[in-house]
Amino acid sequence: MPEPLPYPERLGHWPAAAGFFAFVVCELCWAAAKDPQPLAILMLIYLAIQFVGMSLYGVEPWTRRADAFGVWFGMLARLAVFARSGRWVVLRSPGIGATRGDIVSGTTALLLVAIGSTAFDGAREGPLFNTPIGDLQQTFAGWGASLGFALEMALLVFLLVSIAVVCAIWAVVVLGMPRRSLRLSHLALSRRFVHTLIPIAAAYLVAHYFSALVYDGQAVWALVSDPLGHGSNIFGAATNGVDYSVVSATNIWFVQVAALVTGHVAGLVLAHDRALQVYGSPRAAIASQVVMLVVMVMFTVLGLWLLSEALNQ
Repeated sequence: MPEPLPYPERLGHWPAAAGFFAFVVCELCWAAAKDPQPLAILMLIYLAIQFVGMSLYGVEPWTRRADAFGVWFGMLARLAVFARSGRWVVLRSPGIGATRGDIVSGTTALLLVAIGSTAFDGAREGPLFNTPIGDLQQTFAGWGASLGFALEMALLVFLLVSIAVVCAIWAVVVLGMPRRSLRLSHLALSRRFVHTLIPIAAAYLVAHYFSALVYDGQAVWALVSDPLGHGSNIFGAATNGVDYSVVSATNIWFVQVAALVTGHVAGLVLAHDRALQVYGSPRAAIASQVVMLVVMVMFTVLGLWLLSEALNQ
């Protein structure tokens, strides 16, 4: 059996970023992706891509660099308090693993797509995007598109807008950090600090999808009892409903606020720790993070506002 090809370093995490973007487009913009047949076709296409990639470049290189879910879950796992050291499982400080992962080409893109898509998913539930999306849908429909396709195109446009806004915010952060004494390009400086986006991406994930986990997660056992929808009741739970009294809306709000604040504070702590290494002195490190602090505060306020608007709908 021939040896796997070396994974091209120039590709980095770009295949994973592209795959993740394709996933969020299907999840948030394409209505047919929720139907069993298109979903099954997408899963088969994904499976075929994984088999081809792993056969060409090897299982480990492909899953760590090119597989969207492998890379994404690997980044989230860096925040864990448990780590493997040889054959042992050890405890470590929360979030410290984010500083030890490989940062390659495309890593920043993946994290920005993750944050931007989650922000879009929250914003479209409120008036910030809800009304403009409807207006854009009517515009596309006026050009001859069907209402369904017009809505999908409008959602895609505003998804791209959300990701572009997050990219612009990150660009402001990087441009606000002095680099004259470092002799680093903006791209190189961005890669030095991109790991600070990991806890922020995780915070947005928890804040936005916690309620879905609590409520929709209860339906998993019922679906397992009737996996094909033919009326079977394998485990006796097919008729189980969702208990919405498990967690109140107030408690969900507290969890969301705690997640957003914790994620942004963790990002600032990681940024300051890296600034001490990059700039070499506490004074220079603090000065370099002023813009980061301002942007993080604004980002936290924006996230809280989006959550409050969604709850008011």
